[in-house]
Amino acid sequence: MTKSATRPEGLSAYIAVTVAYWAFMLTDGALRMLVLLHFHTLGFSPIQLAYLFVLYEIAGVVTNLCAGWIAARFGLTSTLYAGLGLQVLALLALAQLNPSWAVAASVVFVTLVQGASGVAKDLAKMSSKSAVKLLAPAEDGGLFRWVALLTGSKNVVKGAGFLLGTALLATLGFVWAVLGMAAILSAILLAVFIAMPPGLPKGRKGAKFSEVFSKSANVNWLSAARVFLFGARDVWFVVGIPIYFYAVLSDGTIEANRAAFFLIGTFMAGWVILYGFIQANAPRILGAKTRSEAELITAARGWAWALAAVPLVLTAASLSSAGPQNWLTVTLVVGLLAFGVIFAVNSSLHSYLILSFSKAERVTMDVGFYYMANAAGRLAGTLLSGMTYQTGGLALMLGTAAFMVALSAVAVGYLKPD
Repeated sequence: MTKSATRPEGLSAYIAVTVAYWAFMLTDGALRMLVLLHFHTLGFSPIQLAYLFVLYEIAGVVTNLCAGWIAARFGLTSTLYAGLGLQVLALLALAQLNPSWAVAASVVFVTLVQGASGVAKDLAKMSSKSAVKLLAPAEDGGLFRWVALLTGSKNVVKGAGFLLGTALLATLGFVWAVLGMAAILSAILLAVFIAMPPGLPKGRKGAKFSEVFSKSANVNWLSAARVFLFGARDVWFVVGIPIYFYAVLSDGTIEANRAAFFLIGTFMAGWVILYGFIQANAPRILGAKTRSEAELITAARGWAWALAAVPLVLTAASLSSAGPQNWLTVTLVVGLLAFGVIFAVNSSLHSYLILSFSKAERVTMDVGFYYMANAAGRLAGTLLSGMTYQTGGLALMLGTAAFMVALSAVAVGYLKPD
């Protein structure tokens, strides 16, 4: 890292990037819950609900593959502003959804809009995470602390977005909810554009697209681990668990539906907020300030195998139950919160290691490639969430999560200190 990263303008740029990312993730979390619960009440099956998010995740794979090169060519601020602006347009488009449309037309329209939102999200994410590598101080574990703070706080905000989305759906309805979020995000985009200080690279004309494919074995193995880690989370997170909780909490009446929305939103928000809080504090939990890269790689292996045990236990619990029961619901809540704590440490270690393995001159390329893998994992998890829950219920869904975490742990085992 250069010494300029510790100057006040470096910190100011970091704060501006973080605020912009917070604003985006608040609307992203709210939008996910709005779409999921609104279309579930319209009668969509778990697989149909999963389809609504498929293009969102496919867009993430393609965007991250290209975004690293775009940022290297045109600058990080350009991709950050593009992500925020595109999210505003996606929200405005979603407000045009007509309830009288046929189911097929609604699915196609929302899928396309979600695809645009997926592009927006990954432009903003790649820009924010790459900026940390360039702005963080090199001394005293500054890189791990800054990336943990960004990712942890982002997930706390996204969790608040889940709660916001369910609250808006229950009080304002679908259309006014998305219009309100578009207005707020537009104002924040304008403020960040005006206030953004210097400190981020403007791009280089000689950047080649072929550079996005990393030649680093560590980057490639860590990317593979990321595929399975986030696939394991989304296989239960995206469709299965919210729909299971809805079946337990709602009897179909308007009042029960609203109560279910708030309770589901509260759990999902609480899970992500807990995840974000642990993520932000991962350097302290791991004692990262005094540990070498080699020691943190060893820690990543242990935490990965510890995570695999949680869905394995939950799978056994679901197999012992013939259907929704109070004890099973309580077990799921406690178990998934434990999953969130251990998952957060794993995710934070990954986020630090990808920046540690990356060279400053190609950080946007490596981060883009890594988050392409992240999006591929979310895509697989999204598809499997609807399919496994609809065909095999909780047991198949949670068993799939356990298997995917185990594959992530195997991939982490191949990491070596640079």
